[in-house]
Amino acid sequence: MLNTFHLHIKKEYAAALIEDLIKVEAVELVEDISIELTQAQKAALDIELSAIKSNPDYLLKWADVKHKYKKA
Repeated sequence: MLNTFHLHIKKEYAAALIEDLIKVEAVELVEDISIELTQAQKAALDIELSAIKSNPDYLLKWADVKHKYKKA
C-alpha cells in the first residue's frame, strides 16, 4: 500500500516520530513533488480558465464555500 501524504507537523514530538519512521524505512521523504497532467485534464483546465476569464462571477466566494461545508 503506497500513499503519499503532505503533512504540516504542528508538534516537535511528532517531527521526532516521523524522523524515527524515516530511520527504520517505514516512510520516506519525498522532496520533489511534480505531477504531470493528462491531455484531458489540461483541456478541462483550459475550459475552466476560459469560463473564469469571461465571467469572474463564475467563481464562488471563499466565505460561501466555508459556510457550505462547515461542520455542524
